[in-house]
Amino acid sequence: MRAVLLYLALRAAAFLAGAVSLDRARAFGRALGSLAWLVVRTERKRALEHIAFAFPDWNAHERRTTIKKMFRHLGETLMEVLWLPRLDETSRARLTQWEGLERLKPYLDAGRGVVIFTAHCGNWEWLANAFGALGAPTSVLQRERNDPRLNRFITEVRAKGGVITIDRGSEASARQMLGAIKRGALAFVIDQNIRTDSVKVTFFGHPALTPIGPAKLAVRAEAVCVTILIERREDGTHLARVSEPIETKRSDDPVALVALATRQIEEQIRRHPEQWVWMHRRWRERPKWDVSSQPPR
Repeated sequence: MRAVLLYLALRAAAFLAGAVSLDRARAFGRALGSLAWLVVRTERKRALEHIAFAFPDWNAHERRTTIKKMFRHLGETLMEVLWLPRLDETSRARLTQWEGLERLKPYLDAGRGVVIFTAHCGNWEWLANAFGALGAPTSVLQRERNDPRLNRFITEVRAKGGVITIDRGSEASARQMLGAIKRGALAFVIDQNIRTDSVKVTFFGHPALTPIGPAKLAVRAEAVCVTILIERREDGTHLARVSEPIETKRSDDPVALVALATRQIEEQIRRHPEQWVWMHRRWRERPKWDVSSQPPR
């Protein structure tokens, strides 16, 4: 029933987003986030605990202010995502700025396979849409949700922006991922602790289980690795930051690649802590999935 209600609420919000301007959709999203701050007590409490863990020197007021802003940001992000199908080339160029894209462009133009590490910073779906519009075939890996209608809905939103979605764990996913790298770019979010092949790396001064599969795949394919993160700016635009690309080879250490990308993600979160998902259990233990003591394959 919860999944049904969530899907129906999402469809209603999508209908609203399709009927109003982007500014109005964003305003509604911020209001929705403010309401969530008051209503979803479990997630609010967890987010406050996590930000205290990451920023022990902050006082209670700083933490509460940041988490309240986070809820507003996530509400705004949701409505932007639902509005994305209306985004055209002109408005995308006006609302999206790139920093460091010139570092990656030669590899894309040359048809090199690219593996992108990213995170739930800013509006990550806006980033996927903007990158897909650059011209290189773009795919993303997603964790399937319990409700297939939600999976289909999100996949269709991405597809309208020219982005292909690959479901993690499907029988053909490994083949699809390698094919995506050969054709263009494949993006992974690696800032969550999930049930998958993982390694412990330092995140905000504490060991955190982080997916290692994307880095192993990049090394296997000898792809170009790059971290790309996006942030929302006060003027309503989005800024996408492209790190220095790394040309990998079979002898490279995947753990080192994951550790570097995690440091870059942490730097971005420190710049805009209100634009990350603090309710996620980033530092929880999963003994079965901790492969930090195993050598890279």
